[in-house]
Amino acid sequence: MTFSLRVGISLKVKRRILEMQKNGGKKKKKCKRIGVTIGKYETFHERQSQYYYGVLIRKEYLVSHREEKNEMAAESSSAAVAVSPMTAEELTLTVKWSGKEYTVRVCGDDTVGELKRRICEVTRVLPKRQKLLYPKVGSKLADETLLLSQIPLKSSFKMTMIGTVEDDIIVDQVESPDIIDDFELGQEEAVDIKDKEINKQKLKRRVEQHKIELRNPCREGKKLLVLDIDYTLFDHRSTAENPLELMRPYLHEFLSAAYAEYDIMIWSATSMKWVELKMGQLGVLENPNYKITALLDHMAMITVQSDRYGVFDCKPLGLIWAHFPEFYSPKNTIMFDDLRRNFVMNPQNGLAIKPFRKAHVNRSNDQELMKLTQYLLAIADLDDLSVLDHKNWESFNEDNFKRRRHA
Repeated sequence: MTFSLRVGISLKVKRRILEMQKNGGKKKKKCKRIGVTIGKYETFHERQSQYYYGVLIRKEYLVSHREEKNEMAAESSSAAVAVSPMTAEELTLTVKWSGKEYTVRVCGDDTVGELKRRICEVTRVLPKRQKLLYPKVGSKLADETLLLSQIPLKSSFKMTMIGTVEDDIIVDQVESPDIIDDFELGQEEAVDIKDKEINKQKLKRRVEQHKIELRNPCREGKKLLVLDIDYTLFDHRSTAENPLELMRPYLHEFLSAAYAEYDIMIWSATSMKWVELKMGQLGVLENPNYKITALLDHMAMITVQSDRYGVFDCKPLGLIWAHFPEFYSPKNTIMFDDLRRNFVMNPQNGLAIKPFRKAHVNRSNDQELMKLTQYLLAIADLDDLSVLDHKNWESFNEDNFKRRRHA
C-alpha cells in the first residue's frame, strides 16, 4: 500500500529513502533522527510509509515537548507573579550597604526612584548617589521611572547598594547640574494627576510614613505659607565667599511681614542637612522677627507620572494638611516655588515665583519678594485662598476681587 503525508522532507531524509529503496526493504535500520527503530518491511512503500510515520512521531513529540515547556513557563511565571509586588501590597526588601543590612518597605506601584528615597531614609545616602545591585535584573534599577511591579523583586533576595553619604553639601550643590527645565502642565492633565487613585494612595502612604517635626508650634487663626529654597530664596548655583551674597533681596523683610499673618514652612527638594545648613547660614532659623514652623526635605515628596512629561517628583501639600488638619487646609495655604510641577497635586495653592539666578548680576534689581509681600498681605483676610488665580498675582486688586466674588 502507499502512504502519502504532506511534510517537508530534508535532503538527508531523501537520501535515506533512496538507501532503503536500494536495500530492497529487507534490512532493519535504526533512524537516529527520530529516535525509533524501523522494522523489516516487505516493500519500499511500507518502509517509506513507516519512515514518514517516524517523522510524524518526531514532529508530534516536538509539538508536545514545546507545549509542555510553555506550560512550565506559564507555571513559573505564575509563581513569580505570586511573590513579586504586582499589586499595591507592600513588600519588605533587605538592602546591604557599608557592612550593614537595612529593611525598606515599598509597593508595586512605586518607582525605582521611590525605592531609592526609602533607602535614603535609613542610610542618608541621597538617591542620586545610589547604585543598586540585585540578582537577574541587569540595569533595570538604573531607570528611576520604572515601576517596581515590572521588576521580579523577592523578599528572599538581598539588594546591595553602593553609595556615599554627603560629606560636603556645599560643594555638592555647586557642582551639581542645573535643575531640569520646568514645564507647564495643562489644566486637564494637572487635574488628572491630582485625582488619580494611585497618586492618592502614594500620598496616603507618605502621610503614614513621614513625620513632620515642628520647630515652633502652629498658631491658631494663621494661614500657611510654604516656601521652596533653591532659586526661590537663594541662588544655589552661583559661588560666593559669603552665602549672604547669594540670598534673595528683601528675604528677611519678606519673612518678617508674612509672619504676622502666616505660619511659615520651608520645603526643599534637597536633603534635610542641606536645608538646615543653608537656612542657618542665611540667618533664617534664629531670626528674632519671625519663626519657622517646620522644615521639609525631599523625603516628604512623592513621585507621580504625566502622560506627556513622564515621571517626576512633587510636593503634596496634602501631607501637611493631613498632619495638622485643625490648623491648615486648602483654603488657607499658599506655596511659592520656581517649579510649577512641584505643586501639581495642589495646583490651586501654588504660585510660580520668578527664579533668582545669577545673584551677583541680579541682586540689585530683584524685587520679587517685596512685591509678593504686598500680595500676601492683600489676600490674608480672604476666607478661601484656593479660589484665587495665583498666575495673575501681580495684577491682583482686592476690591475688584471682592466685587467679582459678590457678583
